[in-house]
Amino acid sequence: MIEFKEYIENLNKRLHNYIPDPATFTPGEEGVFKPLDVYNHPKKEADEYKFKAIKYAFKHHYENNSFYKKYCKENNVTPDDIKSIDDFNKIPLIPDKFFKTYPSGKEFAMWLATIYTGELPNIVIKKSDDHDDIINKFNDAGLVISYSSGTSGRHTFIPRDKRTFNDTEYAIAKAAITMVYPFWEYDSYGYLLMPNPFKTNVFAGKVCSVYFDAVKDVQVALDRELKADLIRAAMKNNLKGRIIRYAMQRENKKMIERIINWLRENYKKKNKISFLGAPFILYFVMEELERNGESFDFGENGAVITGGGWKIFEGQRIPVDEFRKKVEKILGIPPENCLDLYGMVEGNGWMVHCPEGHYLHIPSTYYHAMVIDENGEEVAYGEKGRFAFLDGLAMSYPSFIISGDEVRMYEECPVCHRTSPVLEPEVSRAKGDEMRGCAEEMRRVLSMDLGGKDA
Repeated sequence: MIEFKEYIENLNKRLHNYIPDPATFTPGEEGVFKPLDVYNHPKKEADEYKFKAIKYAFKHHYENNSFYKKYCKENNVTPDDIKSIDDFNKIPLIPDKFFKTYPSGKEFAMWLATIYTGELPNIVIKKSDDHDDIINKFNDAGLVISYSSGTSGRHTFIPRDKRTFNDTEYAIAKAAITMVYPFWEYDSYGYLLMPNPFKTNVFAGKVCSVYFDAVKDVQVALDRELKADLIRAAMKNNLKGRIIRYAMQRENKKMIERIINWLRENYKKKNKISFLGAPFILYFVMEELERNGESFDFGENGAVITGGGWKIFEGQRIPVDEFRKKVEKILGIPPENCLDLYGMVEGNGWMVHCPEGHYLHIPSTYYHAMVIDENGEEVAYGEKGRFAFLDGLAMSYPSFIISGDEVRMYEECPVCHRTSPVLEPEVSRAKGDEMRGCAEEMRRVLSMDLGGKDA
């Protein structure tokens, strides 16, 4: 079996275009690129990486982002107050809902300029430009602005500079490939269960463009342009939404057929395969295979990395462990090769199941996770609360966020040997907070067509 060091060195060779000149690394980049394993680094060294990364990021945004500096002053906090990791709880957190409080038209561009750390490129905006038009103009000028959404259809927009986006793409690839060790190799075949990264600004699709560099041959489930206005309209249960979903219906049934034919071809050729993306798409593929009495036995030649979105229909949710059992039954892929990944558009930290116990491991070298109660205070390990984080990798916007996700965190994994803290295997939304995320957004658009029930 290949040694882990050589395994990650091979990854770095494949993804060398994502790695900046080491002489120019920020402390956050040092925490991503230097350790071989961001989930299993000696704690003392990991804490040193993390403290430098987050202290640097906080100082950077305090000094270069007028909105965040004002917010910090209102909370009576300056970078000088952060002297150790114990002081991280002093850093003011931004509610994730803040990134949904945007206007339209030229005012949307001004809103982006407010949250962006630095100066946005100058672009020309027309009255007829929608959100995607404006985003595309900024992206053509060198940025990577992307969005997610909740069930309300109100998107979350996050502006990244190109370097930060490259960093987070590398981070997500390293996260997944680390946890499936020693499965990954470039000479394999992949299926992205998300929108085409090159035809959308949906974050969960866009960030997966690194998949095409990590794997030799990748097919795409949703190979069409998806714009914010279309997603927003399709997610609504009105006449326009139903018309849009009806128009997609035939193409989506073809999508399932294409994936099944791809499985048949690669099984026949004994190729190594992987799926990456929204679990509900693979669920509908497996349902169709089961109806046809068809199954495969890919064994160690297959892997599945899912990205949230465990609702199949409104009111129907498949537990993660049941999904793994179905993958093993229908595709023959063992549970240790079927892992879930948790992240969000506002951050650049990626938590991935360990194959031994399927706990979500938190990267410990550039990213600091907390669990917060209703009074804004940190709770003890094992207690439930809202997930919050400090992200040392984000340089183009302040990524110090309190989310609407409800979690339990433990100081160490109760099953595997890794040194990083963990979250329980499944993450849920706190009461009163809408379901959110790109996988949920895609499910709302597609599930009625795929499964024959109202989304």
